[in-house]
Amino acid sequence: MVSRALPNKTATTKLAADLAPLLAGGDLLLLEGPLGAGKTFFTRALARALGLVTDARVTSPTFTLVQEYDTEPPLVHADLYRLSDDERGVFELGLIGQRDDGALLVVEWGLPFARVLGGDALVMKLVRQPRGASFSATGPRSARLLEALARIPADSE
Repeated sequence: MVSRALPNKTATTKLAADLAPLLAGGDLLLLEGPLGAGKTFFTRALARALGLVTDARVTSPTFTLVQEYDTEPPLVHADLYRLSDDERGVFELGLIGQRDDGALLVVEWGLPFARVLGGDALVMKLVRQPRGASFSATGPRSARLLEALARIPADSE
């Protein structure tokens, strides 16, 4: 497990910038944490670090369920909170096909669907008090990502 303190927005933005070059098309990043923990803010910072233009809006996909962003690799941001335990609903969103086509999937509330989304996910758990994040891996690719992230000094944030 890798943990990072995120005392402010600058630290969160720096973490996204540190993680961005490690990620590739087909990777799965699952964001967990309570409402208001910073999942969408982190995704916005990650999208910018992956090349999204600064005037493009990055909003929570709570009601639309999926947002797509023109980044490198393409970023697909999903929020599965409202699906509860509906695996069929996850299939219908087409996320697996987008991952297979080379998109980076960033999924809020996606941990219950990790297997359905293709497994091998980097899991980022955000907490509010004190603000921070911890990362864990569920497969070989995500374990390599975790190792690479661990090599980045925490004080670089």
